[in-house]
Amino acid sequence: MAGNFQDDDREEAMRNLFNLYKDENEGRDGVDAHLELDGRAVPFELKTTSKGSVTTVRDFGPDHINKWRDKHWLIGFFIDGREFYHYGSPSMMSEWINSKADYISPDFMLADLASQNLTLNDMHQVMEPKALYSYEDAKALQKMQYKKDKYIALQDRDGGYSPERMLEIFKDRSKYLIERGSTLNNPHIPFTYFRGWVEITDNHAEVLRAMVREYFAQNENYVF
Repeated sequence: MAGNFQDDDREEAMRNLFNLYKDENEGRDGVDAHLELDGRAVPFELKTTSKGSVTTVRDFGPDHINKWRDKHWLIGFFIDGREFYHYGSPSMMSEWINSKADYISPDFMLADLASQNLTLNDMHQVMEPKALYSYEDAKALQKMQYKKDKYIALQDRDGGYSPERMLEIFKDRSKYLIERGSTLNNPHIPFTYFRGWVEITDNHAEVLRAMVREYFAQNENYVF
């Protein structure tokens, strides 16, 4: 498997090599791969690198922390003509994930506190005071952050929103904007993080299954 594939091609090649599968019903944003093992479907995050450090995601925030909480990782390394893989269990990855969670936590707490303290007077500095706000008013404020069905569901008056409900949307917009500035831009996992980890170089599917079985045998009650 060459190391210059596009991401989708690399992931598909890894799924084939390790006998994993992707649930196509989950769509593009679903779990990268599942491993069928002893009656359970084990979720996997797939990554590859040709530079040593491993890129993750843009706008890393609490959603990614929650998404990765129970994930197993499979990382392909293509370095200096060598090809090998590391398996990372949830407990093995937790140190790195928790360090990033601790780093961004104060900023997200600040976003919540700042947005919840906004008042109608604050909102009227941004929006014209009205007795009834329209769908267009709400969308002009929150833009594409909500889908149409959510905008409709939030209406608490016939044909629109009370000032109090619009204030809730206003607070949510403020919180979203502050949180966007608090996310991390593609934090890398350094190559040194994997020092001492087993390199999978052959019998890929068999070795991976043995490692995952060992993890479950030793960490059945593991809490992230």
